[in-house]
Amino acid sequence: QVQLVESGGGLVQAGGSLRLSCAASGRTFSRYVMAWFRQAPGKERAFVAAISWSGGNTYYADSVKGRFTISRDNAKNTVYLQMNSLKPEDTAVYYCAADSLIATMSKEYRYWGQGTQVTVSS
Repeated sequence: QVQLVESGGGLVQAGGSLRLSCAASGRTFSRYVMAWFRQAPGKERAFVAAISWSGGNTYYADSVKGRFTISRDNAKNTVYLQMNSLKPEDTAVYYCAADSLIATMSKEYRYWGQGTQVTVSS
């Protein structure tokens, strides 16, 4: 089992950047696929990005390709989401998730953090 804690959210102007972090507990972090999802008010939770256990493979939603970068540091049990060129439509609660296989559907992930709010002003 793994416990996840996100940090790094906040308020930023359009065009700005933020870096989210997700710290994981447990000695088996490197065995998990890690992902970021987001949920805007009144909308379903949506896939943002995922990264394989080694970090060698990454996947992105079309809406964030070229602007967001997912990475991980297995020595620090941490996964990151670097968000550049932020837009007001990126405003949401961002969640990190973990499980054994890469997936883009939230129901495929067993472990979730509590979320961190990202607000992008126009």
